[in-house]
Amino acid sequence: MFFSLTDEQRALQATVRDFLADRFPLSAVRDVYDDDAGDGDPAELWKSIGEQGWLAVLVPEEHDGLGLGLLDAAVLARCWGEGCVPGPFLPTLVAAEAIRLGGTPEQQREWLPRVAAGDAKLTLAAGGRVTSDNDTVSGTVDHVEYAHVADALVVAADAGGLWLVDPKSDGVSVTVNDTLDRSTRLTRVQLQRVPAQRLPKAVLPEVLDRAAVLAANDLAGIARVAFARTVDYDKTREQFGKPVGSFQVIKHTLADLHVATTMAEHAGWYAAHALDARLPDAALAVSVAKAKASDVARDVTAAMIQFHGGIGYTWEHDAHLFFKRAKRIEYQYGDAATHRERIARLVVDAG
Repeated sequence: MFFSLTDEQRALQATVRDFLADRFPLSAVRDVYDDDAGDGDPAELWKSIGEQGWLAVLVPEEHDGLGLGLLDAAVLARCWGEGCVPGPFLPTLVAAEAIRLGGTPEQQREWLPRVAAGDAKLTLAAGGRVTSDNDTVSGTVDHVEYAHVADALVVAADAGGLWLVDPKSDGVSVTVNDTLDRSTRLTRVQLQRVPAQRLPKAVLPEVLDRAAVLAANDLAGIARVAFARTVDYDKTREQFGKPVGSFQVIKHTLADLHVATTMAEHAGWYAAHALDARLPDAALAVSVAKAKASDVARDVTAAMIQFHGGIGYTWEHDAHLFFKRAKRIEYQYGDAATHRERIARLVVDAG
């Protein structure tokens, strides 16, 4: 499956890569890792993202946004994965999509301009056991990204209804969990009869598809950078008087990983385009992209550690940053097995 970006999207990708490499390199990511008392949301990074206008990518123009498509947001997600960038940028995009797609005009006017300006942080709390009763919600959701810094939560309750919740309301308890991948912060959100505003349209499946595409592109970014760094290292590391990259088993493994990474990259782009264009195979493309990206990011980052030899296992080496991020996002919005099962339902059952 081949899909290519426009010249404008390639220019955006180059700009974002250069910006992150200059303003938030892996050394800064490591600082977030090591800061046990920090919230995992670097203030200067968030301010810069807002100033660059990247939070406005999916916000319609009538709400002060750029009105671009999911493919443009996927370009940003790819760069976020390449740099293991922390912060609530992607969770905010996903939750804002829920408001854009399912919210009332009043809810959209209240939140979307603030997101576009970088004045509001949002997150999606889905996958837990939450019920609604008379405009209140109760229940628990685990593994919610950055709920402790969010200005609003978009909570999935009952059979997929979405509700806007103020995390400062009485009855909301947010606990930050210790996380293997500290390029994010995961929380547990507990709700006890918390007042909430319902989003009138049932859009959770579409929101989850769009989130899965962003996650797939984050994973593809991880895989490509981990692969490139491994190849560069194995060209120079010598054993028995030869670069280890010249050994047949390593060459063949890297060739296979290059092919798999390339397929995941194009699948990620195409899935975003398919949702933007509302193509009939959009749901299938989403699951193909997430399944491929989950597998390849796991495999490439594991090979990165192995092919860096003893240094790859150390805390001082950056390989673990990529491996841990890939391992977390592998399961986010459905792992490869979940999406392959969905592929079977869409292809075999439908046939």
